[in-house]
Amino acid sequence: MTVRLRLAHTADLDPAELAEIRALLDVAFGGDFSDEDWDHGLGGLHVLIRDGSGLAAHGSVVMRRLWHAGRWLRTGYVEAVAVRADARRTGLGGRVMAELERVIERAYDLGALSAGAAGAPLYTARGWRRWEGRVCALSPKDGIVRLPEEEGSLYVRPCPDPADEVRPGPDPADNVRPCLDPAGALVLDWRDGDVA
Repeated sequence: MTVRLRLAHTADLDPAELAEIRALLDVAFGGDFSDEDWDHGLGGLHVLIRDGSGLAAHGSVVMRRLWHAGRWLRTGYVEAVAVRADARRTGLGGRVMAELERVIERAYDLGALSAGAAGAPLYTARGWRRWEGRVCALSPKDGIVRLPEEEGSLYVRPCPDPADEVRPGPDPADNVRPCLDPAGALVLDWRDGDVA
């Protein structure tokens, strides 16, 4: 069966496509995909994979800011990854992630995502690491607050060796990707619903 992969910004998806994506996510998450979850996956790039039966898989990457080791990191945050039930275990989740990872590696300082037990094996098999340090958020009312309920479910892309990956920036000192120290905290920007 032929499958077609498309990468598109939210602005380039028509209302019917957005409705189709939302329906896939609602079914894939067993009705536990909230309006806030939906909102978190919008405003960035979407990977859509179609087969002869329609939309078979989806994932998106949106920009967030994570504070770590004294600096804000431009983070490609993976959201709304799902594969239609009859298309699971056929490699489509990996194809979605490969395209999202390509975007993250080319455009961001760091990749991050939150995963439950069912999704974690896909990510760890692809080299994502579970964050072992503290997880916090910059609350609009209380400043930096710890999110113990998010600890153990946040995953990050490993840092490439700075000698292998240099991206241009205005200051040469900023032209390497940061290495993460799990002794420190990752502080997420605030958002409604699940922060991570």
